[in-house]
Amino acid sequence: MIASNDLTREDALDHSAMMHRCLELAAQGAGHTTPNPMVGAVVVKNGQIIGEGFHPQVGQPHAEVFALRAAGAAAKGATLYVNLEPCNHTGRTPPCTEAVLQAGIATVVIGMTDPNPKASGGIQRLRAAGVTVITEVETTACERLNEAFIHRIRHHQPFSILKYAMTLDGKIATDTGHSAWITSPAARTRVHRLRSQCDAIIVGGNTVRQDNPRLTTHGLADHNPLRVVMSRKLQLPAQANLWHTDIAPTLVFTETPRAASSLPESVDVVQLPTLTPQAVVNCLYKRGLSTLLWECGGTLAAAALQHQVIQKVWAFVAPKLIGGAQAPTPIGNMGLMTMPEALDLHHTQLEKIGPDWLIQGYLKAQC
Repeated sequence: MIASNDLTREDALDHSAMMHRCLELAAQGAGHTTPNPMVGAVVVKNGQIIGEGFHPQVGQPHAEVFALRAAGAAAKGATLYVNLEPCNHTGRTPPCTEAVLQAGIATVVIGMTDPNPKASGGIQRLRAAGVTVITEVETTACERLNEAFIHRIRHHQPFSILKYAMTLDGKIATDTGHSAWITSPAARTRVHRLRSQCDAIIVGGNTVRQDNPRLTTHGLADHNPLRVVMSRKLQLPAQANLWHTDIAPTLVFTETPRAASSLPESVDVVQLPTLTPQAVVNCLYKRGLSTLLWECGGTLAAAALQHQVIQKVWAFVAPKLIGGAQAPTPIGNMGLMTMPEALDLHHTQLEKIGPDWLIQGYLKAQC
């Protein structure tokens, strides 16, 4: 296998630049490709880009097909860059490996192998046909872009992000429950962008009753995720922004028969024997979802962490002090008694957004 560290420094830099272009293209499909991965492709010949493409949404042709179409006959003898191993099976679309071979591509540079056993084998197919294949170029960046897809394939559940905003002293609202707004417009815009990249947003009944959220991208993107409410007893208001399903669909999970509520017929209701974060995640996985965003209060956040369904944390910290002995915090009681029991985050990143700070980190897998 030829890896990126086997290349000359000049070639490695060229491959890196082209792979990052693939990732830029792939990201344009964010929010639309589930349960497929985000993929971008670039065709290069004589040092010039002659074709580009990305996978726009599930059911549409893959990135390689669009890039090869753009390149046309000039693709013969060219180099194809793609952030994910070309698929080697027939699903909703034909195998990309065959399109690559038919186009006469001489070299394929791949960012990461496909974790899906049903789609893998593209590298072997191309090499067997005489195509030069270079792998492991900017693999970490490629895996980060498709972390939800990878997690779904390997663990058979969606990838969950817990997002919250708090003051510098760790409060998500005042003693009276007032919470608008903790962070700046710039931070809230960043959240709207994150929503556009997710398949569903999950909140609890308390959030609906107290905040009456819309949980949309606020016009930042054309994709609004599924809004999911967890309400054990269906004690929900008859009127709420989430019930306006002409904007985005809403799904309520509960333990109570629908007849016990006054929810409009347009709201989907699923009754579960026991309402838990794990049960909800399992149901959403079966519906084909890949990325879940938890924007819930402290009680549900603690339950989701206890059920080990959260993989990543987005914590916005505003340079404000509100105080209050009874003011709510982002995460409720998890039953942890000593500091060594605390859940550690790894691969953390710190980013300044306006006056606020965003801390991202991953929870270690708990087997």
